[in-house]
Amino acid sequence: MRGDGILGIEDAAEATKTAGGTASARRKWLKRREKWLVVLGVVLHAVYMLSIFDIYFKTPIVHGMDPVHPRLAAPAKRLVLLVADGLWADKFYEPDAEGNYRAPFLRGVIKGQGRWGVSHARPPTESRRPGHVAIIAGFYEDPSADGKQIQWSLILCLIKADTFSFGSPDIVPIFCGALPHSTWNTYPHEFEDFATDASFLDEWSFDQFQNILNRSSEDPKVRQLLVQDKNVIFLHLLGCDSNGHAHRPFLSIYLNNVKVVDRIAKNVYDLVESYFKDNRTAYIFTADHGMSDKGSHGDGHPSNTDTPLVAWGAGVRHPMSISSNSHSDHGVRFVDKHRHDMPTPTEWGLDGIERVDVNQADIAPLMSTLLGLPCPVHSVGICLLVTPISAEEVEAVLANAKQILSQFLRKSCILSNTNSNSFGFKPFRPLTHYSSVLDQIEYLVSVRDYEAAMKLSQYLRSLALDGLHYFQTYDWFMLMTVITLGYIGWMIHLVLHVNLFGCFFMGIVCIILFLEHSPPLYHAYTAVTVFLWTQIFNEYRFLKTLWRYLRGRESYYIFKLVATCAVSVFILEFLVNSFTERKLYTWCFLIAGITASVYLYYSVPWKSRIPIFVWLACWFLSIFTLKPAEIPDNTLLVISSGVMIIMIGGVARYIELHMEENKYWLSLLNREAQPRISFLLYLQAVLVGLSSIMVLVSTSHRTQKQELLVFHQLMNWSISGFSMVLPLFPATGLLSRLTSIFLGFAPTFLLLSIGYEAVFYGALGLALMAWILFENSLLYASKANVPTTPGKSLEDNFILEHDSRCLQLSDMRIPLMVFFNVAFFGTGNFASIASFEISSVYRFITIFSMCIQCNNKTRCIPGQLLRNIAAD
Repeated sequence: MRGDGILGIEDAAEATKTAGGTASARRKWLKRREKWLVVLGVVLHAVYMLSIFDIYFKTPIVHGMDPVHPRLAAPAKRLVLLVADGLWADKFYEPDAEGNYRAPFLRGVIKGQGRWGVSHARPPTESRRPGHVAIIAGFYEDPSADGKQIQWSLILCLIKADTFSFGSPDIVPIFCGALPHSTWNTYPHEFEDFATDASFLDEWSFDQFQNILNRSSEDPKVRQLLVQDKNVIFLHLLGCDSNGHAHRPFLSIYLNNVKVVDRIAKNVYDLVESYFKDNRTAYIFTADHGMSDKGSHGDGHPSNTDTPLVAWGAGVRHPMSISSNSHSDHGVRFVDKHRHDMPTPTEWGLDGIERVDVNQADIAPLMSTLLGLPCPVHSVGICLLVTPISAEEVEAVLANAKQILSQFLRKSCILSNTNSNSFGFKPFRPLTHYSSVLDQIEYLVSVRDYEAAMKLSQYLRSLALDGLHYFQTYDWFMLMTVITLGYIGWMIHLVLHVNLFGCFFMGIVCIILFLEHSPPLYHAYTAVTVFLWTQIFNEYRFLKTLWRYLRGRESYYIFKLVATCAVSVFILEFLVNSFTERKLYTWCFLIAGITASVYLYYSVPWKSRIPIFVWLACWFLSIFTLKPAEIPDNTLLVISSGVMIIMIGGVARYIELHMEENKYWLSLLNREAQPRISFLLYLQAVLVGLSSIMVLVSTSHRTQKQELLVFHQLMNWSISGFSMVLPLFPATGLLSRLTSIFLGFAPTFLLLSIGYEAVFYGALGLALMAWILFENSLLYASKANVPTTPGKSLEDNFILEHDSRCLQLSDMRIPLMVFFNVAFFGTGNFASIASFEISSVYRFITIFSMCIQCNNKTRCIPGQLLRNIAAD
């Protein structure tokens, strides 16, 4: 059987011509080597997966910098920070259906007292820490840091005097829990019930602050804390976030919460001004992230990254009038990749007032400057909206530039010390003579050339930010090169299938990394790559034999090999592009449906019904990547999907009972002599039906704003848990097992579905079955067409007898199958990883739980199969 084998069919044939014992021994030896190959593959991929954290999720924090104190008098004695969690800028600025604006007080501030704009958050726009860390600490956490504890005393210079903070138990303790000079309080977790109107949480935060002021009239200690300088008052307002998740941001309950937030801002302003009566209070109103129309956030969509920003009070410039056409695109982009100076939407009604957009991290140095405090030592924000006095503005920007420059110098020092013993350190050359730039700025300030000093300070700050990015990505090229060579080496190693050890070369590389003080994982990445490539080069005899073998083959075979590689590269590029263009999968399955069915038509009889089934299954699956990633609610469609899933299970059982005469289905069927109707099938079908009913009941409670009964929650949990255990007890046939798994996970998936993704579950199941039938038909057809020439009989009998064969060129189609990717992108996009929404888990739990609900991020199958069991 010459065929198009890659791993040497001729060698296998020579081996099989020897005694049967030798063939058996060789087979056992190959099996052992294959097991070790699998182990090596698991270890390799596990190690290389960790490289994601070293490349993309590396912490930006370094320690050892001293705060840079600004040389200016504090414009404000105290600062009030109001953060409306989950408030989308569009919903804040736009009018309602009657033409009335939802935030009349803050609009009055914009027009008469302060500055306004859009604060751009950096994805992922997650709940809890990232947005608040950017606002208060001035830097962007890497996503992997969300579960880590941070030494806030080393990061925050903003909170130096007493802090008064009230709000969510998931936010306030992070910033105030470890500070001895803070007064704070939070409501219990039980208050965060998504079945209710969460605006009362905002009222609770204001009431707590009001109680502190009232208590100060009776408690001198409290009054002494309140009247001292550099105080921070932080109110975290969670209502918009909770109502947006539970009821969507376009419904009245969310929009009314915007009015509640505006009323609280007015009450806080009136209360503070009447209490202190000194006009020395600065106010900042903003949000940590927005909210998409489906009630989720996490990705980089403008609805999630665009948040309102209103600043007024002591030290903040008054509004400036501008012409409506003054906005222009300079090509500069914010951290969320949106352009600077975007035109203001007409419906906002603010065209004539200057708009100042900022990155979210820019708020931290603004607050520090208003209070006359050093910028947070790890801040990467730039100072804006400060006092209009030219000299003080220059001093503020210069202090901001020095603070960022100190981070750059510290990172440069750390990297230069760790790289001085090996290949050498490559400094960031534009800042080689930074000290002369600082001297020049100081000279310009001394001669009162503030305009030139301002420009040079801004230039130095820009260079320092570029230098921080340079050092943050300093190891990227080396790591990416090593990882890429490692994966290429693994693919070649799979072809060679050898096990040699290049310890000498690996030792040299490890010594170099040790001298560089590289992290332990850098050793692992390099060791695996060197291990694979030393094996490849040590097998030079095989490479020579393979080269002679290819030179001796016909040109048609070489052309076929090159064409297969080209098609493989094309498909890989297709998979990469599908990360941003999920509609490509529609064309993929439309073409695959026609191609596979036509190919099967000439390989297996049409009466087997397999070609038409493959065709319809692929075309059915192609529909879903045309649908929006933001899945609209459609309870009726979810219930109908339950009926469809039960029908699919019934058809599968019918095929098992009546298709045993069809030889192409034979290997999938139960081989019992007398197939029996399985009680397990009926039980799983009943659970699917019950889950569909519970979807209707649970959704009706949410739409009517009623609390989900404990009995209903217990029913949903019981159905979900019990159904996932049943696939452990199926019949012995392949089709029976697949049907049991399909029905077993369906109830949980239905309970976690809100729309068309429930139909997608059935479509993907049908497409996977079509793929199995396709491969099974090809295998049967290849066995039926085995040549029976005397020279080939021993080799072919060996292959068929043990139900195995050598790797062939046509097998390249198997690892390039796109089912894993389409399982993810069928109902979502890449941004769905970071998307947080409550609708899916509402049927299981209504009280906010960070451990469960904040993990509701993905819509992939099988990764999404249970929305990661209880979301994420």
